Amino acid sequence: MKTRRLLGVLMTAALVLLFFAGCHTENSEQTETTDPAQTSQRSDIYRFEDYENSEVFNIKKVDLSENYARRCVSYNFDYLSDGLKIEGYLSIPLSFIETQKPGKCILFNRGGNEHLGELEDETTAIVCSVFDRIVIASQYRGGGSSQGKDEYGGDDLHDVIKLIDLCENYFSFVDMDDFCAVGISRGGVMTYPAARQDKRIRRVICISAESDLIDAYETRDDMKLVLLNAIGCSPEEDPAEYEKRSAMYWADEIKVPVLLIHSRYDELVSYRQSEELYEKLKDSTDCTMISYEDDKHCVIHPEDYQTIRDWLNQK
Repeated sequence: MKTRRLLGVLMTAALVLLFFAGCHTENSEQTETTDPAQTSQRSDIYRFEDYENSEVFNIKKVDLSENYARRCVSYNFDYLSDGLKIEGYLSIPLSFIETQKPGKCILFNRGGNEHLGELEDETTAIVCSVFDRIVIASQYRGGGSSQGKDEYGGDDLHDVIKLIDLCENYFSFVDMDDFCAVGISRGGVMTYPAARQDKRIRRVICISAESDLIDAYETRDDMKLVLLNAIGCSPEEDPAEYEKRSAMYWADEIKVPVLLIHSRYDELVSYRQSEELYEKLKDSTDCTMISYEDDKHCVIHPEDYQTIRDWLNQK
């Protein structure tokens, strides 16, 4: 239990370090937006409250700190996935609202399990402020106020895919041409399988991400109980359940560009997982890896922010 609490603190701190250092200040003033007329056509495609329906509901604007309120607007909402009410977050750059043109989007997959590492009110705002893209994220079932059970990449993967469906079919402000999925730590277990099966994902960034749950089970005592509770069995009892969640076993089926970021001495997710995955991915797709000679978990060093932005925006 002490290890899990420490992991939660580390993940929250890492997320702030990951994104805060790269925040720009050029979008420093929030512009006034006009409420849409009550007609069949919206005058503001980014007024998220107007998208409430039977699939997306309980939409609430998030009160952001001044630092982020000058850069983006954020919402908390619920949506249906397999009949379950799932909590989600959305952040939109103010610059996009000004142009009223559909914008590029990042699907952000958090780390942790159940309530450990769950999204906080400013998590997507942090990501949005740095990468200047729309950011949408799921709390996953079993986390936050979401219904259901966390299955660590089982049926809870549907919660991630459903957000892509919503972006394509409901949210007219999302440009689907360059849709990117970002996963940190456990988020790799959600991101890699999503990219494997959903061709709407055009790019993948994984940071300190898990790609081999059999290795995690065998090498980390603190993960054994987590995985047994989430998956319902051990690798010995049902290896297929672990392999379907682990990109290491089907890396050749990922065909989109992948950017891997990992510290060599990461004690929470072994650097070896990204290193070995990189060797497999580079044979089937465009794969880039950034390594650090430290033990940080889920951290991007500030000097690489522009490199990552350039990678995101390359054709």
